[in-house]
Amino acid sequence: MPQKTVSRYSLMKPNEFGSRPGLSLAQAQRVLYDFLLEIVKTWHPQDVLEEFRHLFIHHTNSVSSQTLPALHVILFANDDQEFRHTIKRCCYILVNNWEVARQFEAIQDLVNLFSDPLIQRRTLSPTLKRLRLWLADFAESKDFDELRLFAARYTEEQFINRPGEWASRYTSYLLVPQYVNKSNPVEQRRAARALSRRLKEKFKFELAMYTAHGHGGQFNGQTVQNPTALGDSTLRLVKTIVAKRGEYSYKNLARLFLQQVGESTYGEFKGSLPRYLLYTVSDNPIAQQIREQLDRRLADVYTESEFQPLSSSLVLRTSNRVVDYLMTEDGEQPSALFSLVLSQGNALTLAIVLLKLVLVSRQSLLYLEARIASLIRYYQQFPRSECQWVINFLEVFQITFAIYDENIEYNLVRVDQNDDQAVVSLTPDQADSGAFRIFSQILKQSGHYPLASGHWPDNLSQEPVDLLPDSES
Repeated sequence: MPQKTVSRYSLMKPNEFGSRPGLSLAQAQRVLYDFLLEIVKTWHPQDVLEEFRHLFIHHTNSVSSQTLPALHVILFANDDQEFRHTIKRCCYILVNNWEVARQFEAIQDLVNLFSDPLIQRRTLSPTLKRLRLWLADFAESKDFDELRLFAARYTEEQFINRPGEWASRYTSYLLVPQYVNKSNPVEQRRAARALSRRLKEKFKFELAMYTAHGHGGQFNGQTVQNPTALGDSTLRLVKTIVAKRGEYSYKNLARLFLQQVGESTYGEFKGSLPRYLLYTVSDNPIAQQIREQLDRRLADVYTESEFQPLSSSLVLRTSNRVVDYLMTEDGEQPSALFSLVLSQGNALTLAIVLLKLVLVSRQSLLYLEARIASLIRYYQQFPRSECQWVINFLEVFQITFAIYDENIEYNLVRVDQNDDQAVVSLTPDQADSGAFRIFSQILKQSGHYPLASGHWPDNLSQEPVDLLPDSES
């Protein structure tokens, strides 16, 4: 274990900044960033945390003679927003590196540092008073709420059933706005994307394990836990979703739709899109209401391009507008259509429509997940008992999109006969019966891996798609 010693700090030449008068604000910030970046890669996390505490909380000398003078420059600038930016980026330099190194507990310890009673202690020193005031303000800010999401994995179990804290279950979505916001420090965006990806992979794997072994409830002598909040209805829901495959699978329908509209004008595409989205749920009474509203709203979208050839940019922007209509139009409160659909118990219908939309505009997925995060933030103010219908939708949404991910394949297998015929639909009785079993397997370029070992293969995860394109409004 590396020990904290002065000699270990060798990032900058001696007195590179420390002995030079007139250090600028940008130079002072760089001193702190470079120092933390060096020690987080070479020191034990607890030593790094102790150094962070000495510098920002206790405001005492650190092992580097340059960091405290640099912090003074930032404080003397008397710009609370610059300080907020500095402390935020300092935190994410640590978080990002600890995420990569899987030193997750250190992230929780970093968040806990801002609960130090010393921050609230009065002082006669103007400099120390300013530092403590700004630290206290940061600890009460939205920026700090975002930082706390990275510690959510350690507190999820104790929060999950607490009124008003149910949203911690959906941290993977709450992180999305952090990594699509280009004004955030790059360290924050990288850390948010990595953690969100990891949480989604964990859910997908646990869901696949549960559906593969949950019929008997045991695997290798241990109970297979249900990762959803839907209880016993989870397997029935998965069977219902997986049964839609073959010629009329959602992926095939998306491919056919894109082929059909490939030579269309933009106006023709807008007219066809609602019919495609509602095709597989047309028997549901709510489908007609959704289609009428989408037809009406899309008629006024990008009318200047009505007779232009369809382009990928128009598909993306239009799909994102449909996400707005179905989820939230102002990024804060639920849309009228969202409330209408869910209030009538149509969570699966909405999830399927959103899935079909993303299958024709895959770049809309991040936009959709950001809107999911907005809705979670809105409903987070209410106790679990008052928004169970929204929670039900979030669970159905998670399951639906996990099943249609690229790296896990689900199939239904008949257990009572040797029949290779594809299952294209299930009655409710069939979904509840033991006549069909779910077979899950991990996909990789080199082959298929049935979920029998209970372990996620190494090097399976890939980087998620890049952030929203600059042209997207």
